[in-house]
Parts: sequence; C-alpha cells; structure tokens
Amino acid sequence: MLQTAAATQSTSTAKTRAFVLPFREVGITDIPLVGGKNASLGEMLQQLSPKGISVPDGFATTAHAYRYFVEIAGLEAKLRQLFAELDIEDVLSLRQVGKQARSLILQTPFPDELQEAIVQGYHQLCERYGADTDVAVRSSATAEDLPDASFAGQQETYLNVHGVKGVLEACHKCFASIFTDRAISYRQLRGFDHFEVALSVGVQKMVRSDLAASGVMFSIDTETGFKDAALITAAYGLGENVVQGAVNPDEYLVFKPTLKQGFRPILEKRLGSKEIKMIYDVGGSKFTKNVPVPPEQRREFALTDDEILTLGRWAAEIEDHYSNVRGMYTPMDIEWAKDGMTDELFIVQARPETVQSQKAQNVLRNYELKEKSVVLVKGRAVGEMIGQGKAKVILDVHKIDQFKPGEVLVTNRTDPDWEPIMKKASAIVTNQGGRTCHAAIIAREMGIPAIVGCDNATTVLQTGQEVTVSCAEGEEGRVYQGLLPFEIKEVALENLPRTRTQILMNVGNPEEAFSLSAIPNDGVGLARMEFIIANHIQAHPLALLHFDQLEDELARYKISELTAQYEDKAQFFVDKLAHGIGTIAAAFYPKPVVVRLSDFKSNEYANLLGGRQFEPHEENPMIGWRGASRYYDDRYREGFALECQAMKRVRDEMGLTNVILMVPFCRTPEEGQCVLEEMAHHGLVRGENGLQVYVMCELPSNVIAADEFSAVFDGFSIGSNDLTQLTLGLDRDSSLVARLFDERNHSVKRMIAQAIATAKQYDRKIGICGQAPSDYPEFARFLVEQGIDSISLNPDSVLKTMLEIAEVEAG
Repeated sequence: MLQTAAATQSTSTAKTRAFVLPFREVGITDIPLVGGKNASLGEMLQQLSPKGISVPDGFATTAHAYRYFVEIAGLEAKLRQLFAELDIEDVLSLRQVGKQARSLILQTPFPDELQEAIVQGYHQLCERYGADTDVAVRSSATAEDLPDASFAGQQETYLNVHGVKGVLEACHKCFASIFTDRAISYRQLRGFDHFEVALSVGVQKMVRSDLAASGVMFSIDTETGFKDAALITAAYGLGENVVQGAVNPDEYLVFKPTLKQGFRPILEKRLGSKEIKMIYDVGGSKFTKNVPVPPEQRREFALTDDEILTLGRWAAEIEDHYSNVRGMYTPMDIEWAKDGMTDELFIVQARPETVQSQKAQNVLRNYELKEKSVVLVKGRAVGEMIGQGKAKVILDVHKIDQFKPGEVLVTNRTDPDWEPIMKKASAIVTNQGGRTCHAAIIAREMGIPAIVGCDNATTVLQTGQEVTVSCAEGEEGRVYQGLLPFEIKEVALENLPRTRTQILMNVGNPEEAFSLSAIPNDGVGLARMEFIIANHIQAHPLALLHFDQLEDELARYKISELTAQYEDKAQFFVDKLAHGIGTIAAAFYPKPVVVRLSDFKSNEYANLLGGRQFEPHEENPMIGWRGASRYYDDRYREGFALECQAMKRVRDEMGLTNVILMVPFCRTPEEGQCVLEEMAHHGLVRGENGLQVYVMCELPSNVIAADEFSAVFDGFSIGSNDLTQLTLGLDRDSSLVARLFDERNHSVKRMIAQAIATAKQYDRKIGICGQAPSDYPEFARFLVEQGIDSISLNPDSVLKTMLEIAEVEAG
C-alpha cells in the first residue's frame, strides 16, 4: 500500500511539474493544472469516448508552464506595475493597460524547455493524424468554465494552425490573451485575482467543419431554465461565427426524457439565415476567412433529423456524466462540429452552464408590460426580462468609450470585446447572432435582456431614441417605441398549498410553455390548436392540400414564402402543428396535457391564407359548422386528417403519450362516435397506446345526455363560455345582450352541477377549462363544492385561485 501511495504521489507531482500533458492524461479534477476547457476535454476522451461520443484528441500546456514562463522572464513585477495604474471603469485606461500587458508577453520569447515540450506534443499528434496536421489552438484559463463563471471567449482561439512554427506562435498569442481587455474586465467584475489565474493552451486536432457545419448546444433551455430540453444551434463552416454571434444560426429543440426512451422528439426546427461561413484560408495571410453562403444552401437546415437527435443524445449523456461527477445537477454548454470529409459529428468543448443553474429555484419572477406601443424591431429574445433607456448605436468596438451607463446598446453583433460596457447597458439589441452566441451567454450572466438577430436594428433605431426592450413575451423579443411601464412580480413557491382538486392551466402559445411550466400545476387542461394554426401555420389546411388550385394570387405568394422548404405543402401543416403541440406536451410531461382539436368557426377559417375558397358563408357561425361536425364531413375531412397525423406524430414518434385529445362542439353521442371512427382511420385509436379522448361539455345536449356521452368518451371538460351562451340563448359576440352574459347565473350553475354529478355517476373525469374560475373566485369555490376533478385556469390566476381552493377544501 505504501508503494502504491508513493507511486500515485510521484505521478501527481510529475503531472504538476509537466509543461505539456496529453488530453487523455487529464480529467475534470485537473482544472488547476490545465484549466476548465482542457480538463473537460480530457474527461470526455477518457469517460465518454468509450460510450460513442466522439472527441478530437490533442494535448495541453499546463498552468505550471505558464507560471514558469512568467517567473523565468521576470514578468510578474512588470505586469503588477502596469495594473497598479488601471481604472477598470475607464475604457481607455483598460485598453491601454491591456495592450501593454499583451505586448510584454509577446515580446518575451518562450524558454527553450517549454518550446521543446510543445514541439514534442505536436509531433506526437502528427504521428497519429499526419505530418503538419491542422489543429485548433485554444486558451483554457484555470478560472474558466466553472459552474458559476463561464469566462466564455475571454481569451483567444486560433483555428487551422499548421506546422511547428504556427503552433508555437499560436500558443504564445494565447498566453498573451490572458490579458485581453475583456478578460481583464471580466475577472475584475467577478472578483478574480489577475495573478492567481494561470493559462493553459489546448492544441486539438481540427474537425473539418469548414466543409460542413458546426454550432453550440445547451442541455437546458437557455431562456427559461427548463431542464428537459436540449437547445442546438447550427450554421455552416467553422464554429467561431456561431460562438461570436456573426451569423443567425438554425435552432433545434429536442426533448431529453423521451429521447432517452428511443423516440424522436424534435420539438422545434427554426431556420436561420446563415449568410456567411468561416472556412480555411488556403495560401492566405490568415488562418481562416469568411465567405458568403449560396442562397439555396441558406434555405436548407444545416443538420438532418438524425444528426439533431444524435447531438441531443450526446448533450443528455454529457449532462448526466457531469452531474454524476459533481454530485449535483449540472446543465452543460457544449460546442460541436461536423467533419465534411467523413460526415462524423464531434464534441470539441463542454463546460457547465452558468446562468440558469445558479438561479434561485424557489422564487418565480415575471416581467409584464402594462402598455404596448409601436414595435420598431424584432429578434430572438435572450433573458425573460424588460429593459429600457435611450438607444446608443455603436458599430465600431473602438468607440465603446462613448457609451453611457443605462443606455440600450445597439450594434451589429456583441462579441466579448464589447463586454467592458455590456454590464453598464440596460439592454442589448443586435443585428446578428443566435441564442447561444457567447454575447448572449454573457448578457444572461449579467442579468441584461438582449434581443439578437434583428437584421436591421442599427438602421431602424436611432441614437438618443427612447425605447423599451421586451424579452418577456416568448421567444420573440420586441423593441417598442418609448419608455413603457412594466411590472416585476416575485412569488415564493416553497409554502404554496397543494389541493385535492387538480389545478391545470390553459396554454395556447408554445413559446410560453417552458416558462409557464414553472408555475405549480397538475398539467394542462386546455391546449388550443387555434393559436398554433393562426400564428405559426397561418394557412388554411385545404389551401395547403390543394395549393395548385388556389385562385387567390396573394395567398399563393404568401403560402409559397411560408412553405419555401416544403415540396409537399400539407407536410408544413403537420410539422408545425406537431412541433407546437409537442412543445406544450413536453413542457408539462409526464402530467396530462388536454389538446382540443381545432375549433375555428367558418368565418375564422376563412381568414386564414387561402381560406375563403374553402369556407361557406354562414349567418351565425357561432352555432354553425364548427368542431366535431367538420371532422367527418367530406368538405373538411382532408384537413382533419392533417390534424390527426400531427397528433399521431406527437404521441407515437415523440413519445409524448401524456397528450389527451378533446373533441369540441360535439352535438350528439352519435356524432362523437363518427369522430372517433375518423380518428381511428388515421391511427388514433381510443384506448390504444393509452390514448384517452375527452369531449367538451359546452352544449345543453352534453349535459342532458352526459350518461350517453360517457359511453363514447373518457372524460369531460366544461366550456363555460359556450355553455352559458347556449343555456341563456344569447350570442356572446353581441354587444346588445352582453350584459346578460354571466357564468354565475343560477341556470348555468345548475347545468354544471348536473354535468359533474352525471360524470361522477359514470366514473368519468370532469374538469373545467372555461374563463369563469379564472375571473371569479366564488365560481371556483362553487366548482370545488360540487366535487369537480380539475380546474384549468389562465396562467396569471393559477396561484391566486389555488389559495382560494385550498381554503375551501380546508373547510
């Protein structure tokens, strides 16, 4: 045992004193030796490569090598003298000190023994991959990629480096980059001592993504902190453009729990513009260059579905591994690349995510605009917050000294060179970039709302213009004209009561689903298809099915634009609807999510693109051709088939069997049976694979014949709006009788009480998804007293009504 301990001690000492270590000889415990980035690469090569995750090999210079260089050259005293004069709040002072510090290091040659160690490490890499192999040379600071501080992009990276001379020069530049302006500012901000931090350099075999694609992925949703989704971004060429925010990449969302079960749960595919790509600069004066991407390639996704799913699986496995190693949940920020010569995927970096993982989990914070105005520009929202102030348009990083605290920074893109002023901004708006560029990462880390990928922000917004930047309305961020009032609400979640009555939510917008799922709930009582069809699809399903026969030229043009990637226009409908419903179902998985099949009225269907050609004119669409009556009718049967295909994909391909389907406006049990037969024809068989089908209880016939409907359906959901208007015989769209519309009317309450009693008698679930319990606490109290199983509420009234119900149940 003594000999073993001595051998281990000797190995550890040798490691500590080495100038260079192969990746395969370091692991996650070696951050003090080789920095977070290189320690993580070694960890993955040792632990995850055997499980099929591909990581390019390489070697690292050590922290000892950096400190040896600084000590032998006597640099520390000179550097300390420089930093004594630094005023971190003065951009010009920061710029001057940073430049002098970097020059000092670059003008000091490497000691011979360090140079020899780097050359030997590179030669060993060449023995494996070929002479003068191309490598990426990346900085890895010992305070980098920690769970509570990312230091993302603070030091330099050099790609497509060849030969001994090139590697030595790149390593020297990396050493100097420990004193980039942004790194100095970031360390000072986070309380790190400049002279305690050391720099390691990773030399890693290049992945030829210049011939294919690359990007960044997170094992967590970056904006909401939703733990079960992996966000993947992709663009053509080398990955620096995605990381630096120089392109608007594709975005993909994958649901991890059912992915691990073998399903194919791609929740969203969003096409990015991908205007440029970074490639090797063969024979040029630089290592790399940017070139335009051909328009036809920009209109295609950079990854296939199989590749998206592979990366999603890897993200989940990497997250699981690091969570086990650290003994706590550890979401990950990962860079990937695809080799265009072999078509293989590789992981080139992985680090702990540093924003959502650090947030307090027991406090719910919501930002809400109290007014709206003209929307000036739109883009991808970063951070679920609102900021405002005077816009400051700056296109050149050398002019950042003009920026004043509290202004809204507007620029082409925000890479880390802008970091010294980012912390002073009330918000950030950029033309370029995606949600995973490290400017977005730093903005989240600093708690600043940012909107990226706006395309035209620097031309539309003017310096001095007062604006409100809202990232609190879903995935799309909006810049509004003027300083608008907004509210911040905080709710402590730890002491909320749980109720016997299930508290569900009404959710229509998939973009809000992840954030809404953080509100205490028992699932979704009403997910409306109409929002997705109207906002994401926009076209009438029959107009897509019969596109070549469309008579409306403007509708043809708009549909062509929407479906540019689709030869089969109808497939666009299926994909968009499946992605939207899949996202809502995933957000609340494995809790039940009740999805109501389409319930547009004929006049609403007519307003969709191409819709007027396929819809009749009705004098009173409210009680006309809507809901169940459409699904088995030859005039709409084809359209309903698309809905069924989308729902079958959500349940069978994505594995989201928590979806319960619900039939609206079903007038008779016989009509209900017709709908079930139509659904079965398209593979949605009640009872098969656990499929439940509910019916809306919104017509007097649903109440009167509730016993017969119980034989056809698995449950009921009371639609109090329609039930009220049809019980009282009034049109709720008519202002003339609006004063008579009240769900609390005695007749309506008697109908609801009868429906609940009959459902209980026949052992069927019954809930309510109408507006009334959200608006009237006393109505919610009445429902609980009747013994209703669940109440589905608008999100903003969940907590208030939950407390009311708990009080009723307590007696």
